[in-house]
Amino acid sequence: MFGMQSSSRGVKDASDRRASDRFPIEREVRYKVLSKRSADEAGSGKTVNMSSSGVLFTSEHFLIPGKRVEVAINWPAQLNNKTALKLVARGRVVRCEDGKAALEIQQYEFRTSGSTSPNVQ
Repeated sequence: MFGMQSSSRGVKDASDRRASDRFPIEREVRYKVLSKRSADEAGSGKTVNMSSSGVLFTSEHFLIPGKRVEVAINWPAQLNNKTALKLVARGRVVRCEDGKAALEIQQYEFRTSGSTSPNVQ
């Protein structure tokens, strides 16, 4: 999904049931809970690790498992070696503990950093 291939650098052990290898990537992240019933809950943090199906990141808030969240992550690669990119992904929180939230990615897109998102600044 992100152009990453499985390698020995991925973080995985025999007891891990995840289908995708996780990669230790620390990038700035902004998040927003997608809910029509509650006030907008947004914050920022840093990614801890990522895979093609999810992201673990530090969170300023306790994010309730099952809630839909949108995250915007400053991407380490540039478009044409000159335009900054961000990964914008939506999904569901699968767990939140010790100041970290795990998000199962359900959809994503890359955007240039100059473009704005209606949900995540």
